[in-house]
Amino acid sequence: MLTFDVRINAIRERARRKKPFELRWTVGPERHSKSFATKTLAQGRESELRTAMRKGEQFDVESGLPVSELRAMQQGTWFQHAKKYAEMKWPGSSAKSRGTRADALATITPALVTDRRGAPLPRVLRRALTGWAFNFSGRLPEPPADIAAALAWIEQKSVPIRQLEESDVLRAGLDAITLQLNGKQAAATTIRRKRMVLNNCLRYAIERRQLDSNPLQFVDWSPPATDDEIDWRYVPNPQQVSALLNAARTVSPRGRHLAAFFACMYYAGMRPAEVMDLRKRDCTLPESGWGQLVLAGSSPRAGSTWTDDGKSHDERGLKRRARKTTREVPIPPTLVQLLREHLATFGTGLGGRLFRASEGGVVLTKDYSAVWKATRAVGLSEEQAATPLADVPYSLRHAGISLWLVSGVDPTEVARRAGHSVAVLYRFYAKVLDGKRDQANEKIERALNEAMGHSERPSE
Repeated sequence: MLTFDVRINAIRERARRKKPFELRWTVGPERHSKSFATKTLAQGRESELRTAMRKGEQFDVESGLPVSELRAMQQGTWFQHAKKYAEMKWPGSSAKSRGTRADALATITPALVTDRRGAPLPRVLRRALTGWAFNFSGRLPEPPADIAAALAWIEQKSVPIRQLEESDVLRAGLDAITLQLNGKQAAATTIRRKRMVLNNCLRYAIERRQLDSNPLQFVDWSPPATDDEIDWRYVPNPQQVSALLNAARTVSPRGRHLAAFFACMYYAGMRPAEVMDLRKRDCTLPESGWGQLVLAGSSPRAGSTWTDDGKSHDERGLKRRARKTTREVPIPPTLVQLLREHLATFGTGLGGRLFRASEGGVVLTKDYSAVWKATRAVGLSEEQAATPLADVPYSLRHAGISLWLVSGVDPTEVARRAGHSVAVLYRFYAKVLDGKRDQANEKIERALNEAMGHSERPSE
């Protein structure tokens, strides 16, 4: 029951007690008291109660607390809310997103604590949060003793969710996302991604009536700027790509098997996870001329901890699209012949996939990355190999998409084939598109000149 009937008595001192200074107050018919080690602490608490009375707050008869403190206690802690958020997002998220979200929350949560007395080792706490607190796979074993102790500690020390409305408390969480576990500065893209998780978690707190507004808007803190545009100095040109694809066939038997894998990334602009999931039924491969791939899914590796079925790869729809959405990509005769030769030589793997791991199953990231490393050493000059030129297989996708743009393909069609939005295409391929703008300007100027009947630029 709540009441405005509150009376505060004078602080009394009781000798020979560990906490000799007792604050006493009465709420309605109930008497309440709390002892403190020093008179200053007792006076501080008395001041808090009197401030609540001056603000016109009601007090809870049973607990003796102002209604604001009572609500804060009932709303729980940041840690409890973060777990609810991760659990709410789990069913509709990809395995990759689940792991990324857990990593972000595990970075932020240790910074939002009342104090650090008795804190476990940072790596133990990170493991406890990532592997247990924010994982809802239903396949988790009982946590070891050190993990259980770390979870008990953070449960006790996590700040009340309402304290995130205080800028100093929230800033501690923001500062945490700027650092790696070893104390070094985190990458700009990592910082922005983790801040987005924090922002979404706070928005969910508003939805649950835990917060009245998002406190991030009141903190003077900005994530570091990122340059999304691709560094074209290190994107291979068509001649270099041809040399690399030829080199892949010679480096090892695995290289021979994966040469067409790399070719799909270049000639069809596919992501590695999309090539992993490519199946024979998705391919139209005529004896001559252009063919077509119907991309229906991807198999990104996320780790068995985060998938629904306990497999290391998560079979999903295309990136940022509904599960049953497909994307048709015309492929040039060169890739058609490479895939026909690949099927004739290697057949298909599990589920009709064109490419498989060395021991069966889905191709592993470490597998094709190792082959690519050997391929660069053979296909590039020593000077080129010492630079970031084509340093990762994903460079092939960048090279293929930039070739489409340079060839004059409409950006909207390029975006469709690549599985991008047009906005993303313009953000990543701005330099290439700048060149296309110059060509467009020349065409418009030529048309204007022809319409005005002279070949030179019209005067002002």
